[in-house]
Amino acid sequence: MLIVNAGKLGDILGRRNVFLSGIALFTVASLSCGLSNSFEVLLISRGVQGIGAAMLIALTMAYAREAVPAAKTGTVMGLLGTMSAIGTMLGPSIGGLLISAFDWHAIFLLFLPLGLIDFILARQVLPIPSETAKFKLFQVDVVGTLMLTITLSSYALSVTLGKGKFQIQNIGLIAIAFIGLGLFIVIEKRVNNPLVDLRIFRSKELSSGLVMNAIVGTVMMSTLIVGPFYLTYALGLQEAIVGLVLSIGPSVSSVSGILAGKVVDKFGSSKAVTIGLSIMTTAIFALAFLPPLLGLKGYILSIVFLTPGYQLFLVSNNTRVMLNAEQEKRGVISGILSLSRNLGLITGASVMGAVFALAAGSQKIAMVQPGAVVNAMKITYTLAAMLVFISFILSFAHHRIHSKTMNIE
Repeated sequence: MLIVNAGKLGDILGRRNVFLSGIALFTVASLSCGLSNSFEVLLISRGVQGIGAAMLIALTMAYAREAVPAAKTGTVMGLLGTMSAIGTMLGPSIGGLLISAFDWHAIFLLFLPLGLIDFILARQVLPIPSETAKFKLFQVDVVGTLMLTITLSSYALSVTLGKGKFQIQNIGLIAIAFIGLGLFIVIEKRVNNPLVDLRIFRSKELSSGLVMNAIVGTVMMSTLIVGPFYLTYALGLQEAIVGLVLSIGPSVSSVSGILAGKVVDKFGSSKAVTIGLSIMTTAIFALAFLPPLLGLKGYILSIVFLTPGYQLFLVSNNTRVMLNAEQEKRGVISGILSLSRNLGLITGASVMGAVFALAAGSQKIAMVQPGAVVNAMKITYTLAAMLVFISFILSFAHHRIHSKTMNIE
């Protein structure tokens, strides 16, 4: 909910100040989590952690855009993708070791030395702005911030409450979210210092990038939701083997991130987005039909093919959006880009999970026959592939229009 605000704050006060504050806040909150002995303290500390994390996530891409010349932006975005994949790969394994050797407190206490190292490195490396802005309350869009918070929280709750059943409370929350979005747009048009300058959405690169980012986030979350059920209840694999199979995606992603960045720099972000989406469409269709034919081999082959396509899309889409972002608005645009992906992940976890359960015929997947799990996976991934194909069409049309414009010029 706060990621857009964090990006806007970085644009106002300077990204270095906000970034360092985010590291400090996240580290202190982690220490509080590690020392907590009650659920209430842990819950509040986790919320503070989220505020610090929003500052870091919102400004990372903005810094990456400014770190190198425009021609090398793809490589830097690819490196970010690789580091994210390495973190995704290491997190569960290190967490499991810490829990088995100590207890859950150790997971949070680990962030204390890591946070201190991060803070020292960032303070030494990040450029000091020539002028340090002072915080002024009138620069903060309080009403817009409140309305966006209500809108996002209502949407998040609408797709997560109800244990998979769409009830009257879900409809009411979605209605609140849509009304809140409308009011947010009205507010942003009228205030002097809007949280989000709505004129940025006139950029086709940004608008299409946000839509595709949300769709792809929805689809990729469906692979994380459905995959473990298929491996466990259709193939009958043990938990340890399931964990190893699920680590294949992040492993391939950690290698393909930098390569994707170099492809973007060589062929251009617009063409690379289309290529990435075409690979993803093919791979997700393969996920729907190869595992029923080849079993575990078909699943692994599809994931190995899907992950580089996803990395190529993510790197090229982020590069295209940030290359066209004005310098004084890169913080908030970076935040909006991250927000669109997070909304996709939330939607994928709930909506695509509900599609899978509905196709399987039960919310209790463990009670369903293996054949029904396979059929539900096929239906879910076919729908997911169709969603990515829509993004492919959108990207292909944008690329053709962009190419014609360049030729005319």
